[in-house]
Formats: sequence, structure tokens, C-alpha cells
Amino acid sequence: MSAEARAPEHGAAALVVATFGRHVLVETPAGRRVHCQTRGKKSDLVVGDRVRWQPAGDGGVVTGLLPRRNLLFRRDEWRSKSFAANLDQLLYLVAVQPPSSEAQLARALIAARAADVPVLIGLNKIDLPGAAGARERLAPYAAMGVPVVELALKADPAAARERLAPLLAARVTLLLGPSGMGKSTLVNRLVPGAEAQVGEISRALNAGRHTTTRSTWYWLDDERRGALIDSPGFQEFGLRQVEPARLAALMPDLAAHAAGCRFTNCTHRQEPGCAVRAAAEAGLVSASRLRIYAELYEELSATAW
Repeated sequence: MSAEARAPEHGAAALVVATFGRHVLVETPAGRRVHCQTRGKKSDLVVGDRVRWQPAGDGGVVTGLLPRRNLLFRRDEWRSKSFAANLDQLLYLVAVQPPSSEAQLARALIAARAADVPVLIGLNKIDLPGAAGARERLAPYAAMGVPVVELALKADPAAARERLAPLLAARVTLLLGPSGMGKSTLVNRLVPGAEAQVGEISRALNAGRHTTTRSTWYWLDDERRGALIDSPGFQEFGLRQVEPARLAALMPDLAAHAAGCRFTNCTHRQEPGCAVRAAAEAGLVSASRLRIYAELYEELSATAW
């Protein structure tokens, strides 16, 4: 493309749709995708970022990062891993089989709440035995106001699309969840040609198959209003970015009762007059959620602040 054709986009904002090391693929407001390099030895850009860029050779160079509305990430003892930025919501996918960890779900929801990102839970494979038990495990989340959408992505894809379409329309949604829950199936059901898009991104970044281990942006409609960001599966979800004293406030079912505690700095573990533990004893807070809180509080308390 000639310099004249590129000139109107020079210095304009662009959207990061894929990353690989110091290389990113950006999409301009006109819909053109450009392979760009970032300055410096390391790039902290993530899918969903808005950046400034300028043409350079056959591609471009990112010259700046525009302010983020939010950033969803996880942090363990050694490093941080960012998923995506500027999100409207998170869709966390679990399945009837294989059963997933409630602790990992709770961690993801805490991270989302800390980043001010609303959450949906997708329960996949409801056609399999064990659906009733899976619904029961998710009941505390539905009770605290988290929408739970039941899906059978392989057995009934039409119904899945019908249920998801109005929830994802005109929003930027990050798809998150452990491996084996059906994330790839969901993407392929909602995004025609998704595998071809991954191949195009790989070629554009000269990244080969490794690009599939990174978050990837897909438009859900021709008008480019709604988007789905697919993310890699994960084994652990660190929350070292959360201070222990803030933890209960990020768990809505616990926070609903915390104001009734005798002490304003109650940790909800052993203090007398704890309204959160009293609510758990009365069945108003699930035992598993209180256990997850206690385990997380101990884990986070071991972090030097």
C-alpha cells in the first residue's frame, strides 16, 4: 500500500487484536490490519488495548498506549499474566464434565470484580449426566447475581447461539476458563471461519502455531460492534494483586453481611461477633465459599505488601 493511502491513518488510534512478543497486530478504524513492532525490549500490550501507531516499511510501529478502562490479569508469586484490556464483560465457561475447580472460578470472579468487569458464567454440556449437581454447585453464584447460562454447545448449537447472542451483542467479551470446558467449540459456533482467522493472524505475525496460545480477538458481527476474545486455558489463577483486607469486599455474598460484624477490621476467620460466619452457619453463605475465602486470605496474607 502506498504512503498516500496510509496517510489518513497515520498516528490514529488502532486496536490490538493479537500479540506475540514485541510484535502486535493492530486494526485501524477502517478495518485494515497492520503488523506492528513495539519499542523497547519488552511489550506489555494485550489484546483489546487501544494504541497509537505510525507506518514503518511494510508494517508499522506502536508509538503509544491509550488509557485503559480496565485490565484483567492474574498474578502469582513470580509473574503477572494479562488476559485482555478494555472489556465490557467476562464469560467464564465451565462444564458438567469434566468438573472444574470452584476455587479457580472464585479466583477469576474476584479478579474480574477487582478490575470492575461484570461476569457471566456459562455452564456447558448440560446434556451429560451430572447436570443437576453442576447446577447445585453454581447456585451460590446465581444467588449473588451472577447470570448462569446453560449450554450444550455440541449437542444443541442452535440453542446455545440463541442464548448467547443477546448477551454478547455490542459488547467486548473475554472468554475464560480451564482447558476442556468447550471454549474452542464456543468460538467456532459463534464465529464462522474462526480457525481461518487464527491462521491469518499467525501468518501476519510470522508466529506460526504459537499464536494460538495467546488471546485472540474475533468480531461477532459485520458491523464490528460485538467482539469475543478467546484466551488460553490455565492451571492456576494467582491473586497476588489483591490485598487480604480487600478480599471479602470482592466476594459479594460475603460483603453483603460484613457490615454487621462487631469489628470494622474483622477478617471473618476467628473474631467474635462475625456476621459473615454467622451467615454461613445460617446457610446464607455457602460453606464452600467461606472455605475458599479462608484459604485465599491465608495465601494472600503470606504476600509482603
